[in-house]
Amino acid sequence: MPDVPFGFSSGEDPEHEKHGKKDPDSGSGASDPLGAFGLSGDFGMGDLGQIFTQLGQMFSSAGSVATGGKASGPVNYELARRVASSSIGFVAPIPASMTKAIADAVHLAETWLDGATALPAGTSKAVGWSPTDWVDNTLQTWKRLCDPMAEQIATVWASSLPDEAKSMAGPLLAMMSQMGGMAFGSQLGQALGRLSREVLTSTDIGLPLGPKGIAAILPDALESFAAGLEQPRSEILTFLAAREAAHHRLFGHVPWLSSQLLGAVEAYARGMKIDMSGIEELARDFNPASLSDPAAIESLLGQGVFEPKATPEQQQALERLETLLALIEGWVQVVVTAALGDRIPGTAALSETLRRRRASGGPAEQTFATLVGLELRPRKLREAAALWERLTEAAGVDARDAVWQHPDLLPGAEDLDEPAGFIDRIIGGDTSGIDEAIAKLEEGPGADEPGGGAGDN
Repeated sequence: MPDVPFGFSSGEDPEHEKHGKKDPDSGSGASDPLGAFGLSGDFGMGDLGQIFTQLGQMFSSAGSVATGGKASGPVNYELARRVASSSIGFVAPIPASMTKAIADAVHLAETWLDGATALPAGTSKAVGWSPTDWVDNTLQTWKRLCDPMAEQIATVWASSLPDEAKSMAGPLLAMMSQMGGMAFGSQLGQALGRLSREVLTSTDIGLPLGPKGIAAILPDALESFAAGLEQPRSEILTFLAAREAAHHRLFGHVPWLSSQLLGAVEAYARGMKIDMSGIEELARDFNPASLSDPAAIESLLGQGVFEPKATPEQQQALERLETLLALIEGWVQVVVTAALGDRIPGTAALSETLRRRRASGGPAEQTFATLVGLELRPRKLREAAALWERLTEAAGVDARDAVWQHPDLLPGAEDLDEPAGFIDRIIGGDTSGIDEAIAKLEEGPGADEPGGGAGDN
C-alpha cells in the first residue's frame, strides 16, 4: 500500500517522510502532542479548545450511552466539519458575475460535448463553490467512504478485551469508541480542509462526491491552478467545466457506476486486517484510571497499535478501484479533447498540466491516499486514455460509450496493458460478458457477486 490509510497511526507522519517540505501541514504524533489527535503543530488554540470541549462531552455522555443512549458512530463528523471549517477560515462570497460565468461555461461545454459522446447531458445546475461549500456538499459521501474502516477499528478494541473485563467495561468501551471517533474526526477534518483548497471541481478526484447533477467549480482553486499558465482564464474555465460535465454524464447515465466505485472503496476497507498483537498487549496493560490524565489519553491515541495488514481481498479491491478510476479519467480526457480540441487550442496543454499534477502526487492525490490508502498510478491513466482513443478510432463513439452499459463489458486491468484484444472483441460484437452476467442473474439470488467488472475480467 502506498500510504498508511485513514484512521491508522504509526507514531510518525508518513506524509512528512514522503513529501517533506512539500506538505507544510504535516506533523508527527511522536514529536507533536497534538499529533495524537491527528492535529498538526500549527493548529490554533481555539481549535484545541474544540477538542477538549468534545472530551468533556464524551465523558459526560459515556454514562448515558451505557444506559441505553445512542452512540455517535465510528467517526465524529461534526468535529470533522468544525475542524475543516476552522482550517479554511474566512471565505469571501462568490461574486454573482463568477457564478454566471460558471453557468455559461458549463452550458457551452455541454453543447460541445453533445458531439463527442453518445451519453446525454448529466447536469441540471451549475454553481460555484467555496472551500466551505465543498466540505458541506461532500461530507455525506465521505461518511460512506470512511465509515467501513472506522467501524472495523472501533470493534477490534472491544473484541480484544479479556472476557472477564468486557462485563465491567461498558462505560469504558463507550468512551474509547468516542475517543476513536474524535481522533478520526479531527484527522478527516484536517484532510478535508486541505483538500477543499485544492480541488478544482466536485469530481476532481474521480469520485461522485457531490449531489447528483450539480456541476460545481471552485473559483479560488481555479485561480491558483491558472497562475503561471498561458491560457486565458475563460478557456481554462471552459476546460474545467467540460471535464466536470463529462464526469456527470457518466455518473448520471451509467446507473451502476457510482455504486461500483464507492463499493470498491468499501470493499477495500472491509478487506483490511488488523494486527491484534499490539491491541491485545495494550488492552492487557490498560489502566482505566489513566483516562483522567489528558497526557495519558494523548499517549494512548498515539501508540499506533492499529497497523494495517494487506490481504488478497484488499488487493483485489484496490486493483478494481484503481482500474475503474483510470477508465473514468481516461474516458473523460478523450471525450473532452474531442469536444474542445478544435475550439480551444490550449486543451492538450491543459490536459497535460492536469496529468502532471496527478503524476507528481498533488495535494488531492496525497489526501486521497491518506484517507483511502490508494494512489492512482499515472501509467494507468495514460493507458486508459490510449485504450479509449484507439477504441473510438476503430469502432466509433457509439460503440465506445456502449461499453458503459454493464460493468462486465468494461476493460480490465490486463486490457489496459494489451488493448488490442479488447478492441477486437468490441468490434466483433462480443457481448459474452453481459450474457454471462444475465445468465447468473437468472440462476437466482447470490449467483452474481457485486463489485465485478473492472479489474476482474
